[in-house]
Amino acid sequence: MTTETFEFQVEARQLLQLMIHSVYSNKDVFLRELVSNASDALDKLRLEKLRDDSLDADVSDLHIELDVDKEARTLTVRDNGIGMSYDEVGRLIGTIANSGTATFLQELKEAKDAAGAEGLIGQFGVGFYSGFMVADEVTLMTRRAGEGQGTRWTSRGEATYTLERVDDAPQGTSVTLHLKPADPENQLHDYTSEWTIREIVKRYSDFITWPIRMVPRAKDGEDTPEPETLNSMKALWARSRDEVSDDEYHELYKHISHDWRDPLEAIRLQAEGTFEYQALLFVPSHAPHDLFTRDFKRGVQLYVKRVFIMDDCEALLPPYLRFVKGVVDAQDLSLNVSREILQQDRHIRMMQRRLTKKVLSTVKELMTGDAERYATFWREFGTALKEGLVTDSDNRDAILAVSSFATTHSDEEPTTLAQYVERMKDGQNDIYYITGESRQSIENSPHMEAFRDKGIEVLLLTDAVDEVWVDTVGEYEGKKLRSVAKGEIDLDAEGEEKTGEEREKQAEEYAGLLGWMREQLDEDIKDVRLSTRLTVSPACVVSDAHDLTPALENMYRAMGQEVPRTKRILELNPGHPLVKGLHQAYQASEDRTELAESAELLHTLAVLAEGGQPKDPARFVRLVSNRLERTL
Repeated sequence: MTTETFEFQVEARQLLQLMIHSVYSNKDVFLRELVSNASDALDKLRLEKLRDDSLDADVSDLHIELDVDKEARTLTVRDNGIGMSYDEVGRLIGTIANSGTATFLQELKEAKDAAGAEGLIGQFGVGFYSGFMVADEVTLMTRRAGEGQGTRWTSRGEATYTLERVDDAPQGTSVTLHLKPADPENQLHDYTSEWTIREIVKRYSDFITWPIRMVPRAKDGEDTPEPETLNSMKALWARSRDEVSDDEYHELYKHISHDWRDPLEAIRLQAEGTFEYQALLFVPSHAPHDLFTRDFKRGVQLYVKRVFIMDDCEALLPPYLRFVKGVVDAQDLSLNVSREILQQDRHIRMMQRRLTKKVLSTVKELMTGDAERYATFWREFGTALKEGLVTDSDNRDAILAVSSFATTHSDEEPTTLAQYVERMKDGQNDIYYITGESRQSIENSPHMEAFRDKGIEVLLLTDAVDEVWVDTVGEYEGKKLRSVAKGEIDLDAEGEEKTGEEREKQAEEYAGLLGWMREQLDEDIKDVRLSTRLTVSPACVVSDAHDLTPALENMYRAMGQEVPRTKRILELNPGHPLVKGLHQAYQASEDRTELAESAELLHTLAVLAEGGQPKDPARFVRLVSNRLERTL
């Protein structure tokens, strides 16, 4: 057969070099990854055979074999699962089909320490490539179930790999590692040692549902002994909690998620009665790099009576819990259930409700009982969880109860809405918040000035989803959620007649200027009024109480939805020298050409102060330059 040579995709080559140069210190995990891949291949074949009984494939004895050859210094991991076609080998092994590859590699290069690098590699799930940590050369032989011809893939982990069609390949896949010499100082063990192989399988893969067999070697003059099964094959989710160690749970999580770090929390659930199922869910300790991409695979593994059905069952958990991994084993579903049927199944909906409540109650327990782990959870997954405030009205109160937010009360510690309400000042009826791109930018916003002066606490919301959920939720325990950048804000105590009289007098005094500025800025604003929220800045722009914010408008446009541009309100600080000067110039001059430019500049400065962009940057620069020139 003709052998063809191909070059690795650039990202794949970079990743291979990282693996070869041993970024990950615990090299034993290569065997866990290869066994995990073999287990997945067996699951897929059994499922394919259930769906298509005409498939020409032997499923009578599905298993994984480990074959050690001490003389040749090779270790082969072999399965009789689904296998791969020639095209699949080239596509899946020669390239890395993942939209986050470039980002991952950049983060990996920037990782400051070995632990950070290890976590990133685990996050990406390198699987097959991990074999190059322990091997100088890797040979893969595979034949897809139902096809007559197989494929041999070979590489030394450098720039190229070879592909060759072969006629005598058995069904399934074998990966043969031509092992490097043992180097204990660098954690490179002797993987031709049967004892080492047994210990690794017991530690990492004991729960695999397929038998992992050691291929026996006959001694001189003796018959070949029977293969020995190395793993117990006991489903951890079916065993009571006191029978399973934390390490066993952690290894199951790593097998399911292809993550190399321990999970933050394991959640066990057993439902009995008319509809029985068992669930073992895991909250990761860090967010995957592609959590917010369209291609992110969400969902947990679904089994029916210990038979694997699908890998990413989206129907079992809502999208805002997409980071949760795990296994659900149902007793009363059909073995040939499809994703479409799952969306309509009453039992599945019932399971989703129960699993969702269990995850949220577990987060609540972390919040009240383990502040450090809760802080980790919220840092990694808080943004995703807040999506549920918009999409899941049934669990909105439970999500709010486990949510925390940055606040002006503390530079370090976030607060819950319950804690905010406890600290509210006498006479304060609303919960105030401000949204923006960063804490620093919104803390320095002119909208915050009066709140800072009066010591009123404000929630500082910087995630994109915050723009949406505050409007959806609306209130908490009867207290309205109010943006400090929307509507009219009156922070003075009610009944202060003197203040009211002063405002009326100022409004009359400035009525001419305000009306003139409305006319001058009519294209850009809907109103000009005096402000009660400004104490330092000359002006700010605010949205009407029920208008979309600029950030929300931009978000809708980014999603392809056309929304009309909303005119905003310009508020002036009558106590600021610039505004006073503008008022005096308006009263003293009949030719207001330059004054119109000043009004335009004041509006643009207000837009810039809240992080916006000038409508016409070149004109703004020209006006500022002209003014500066006159002052020199």
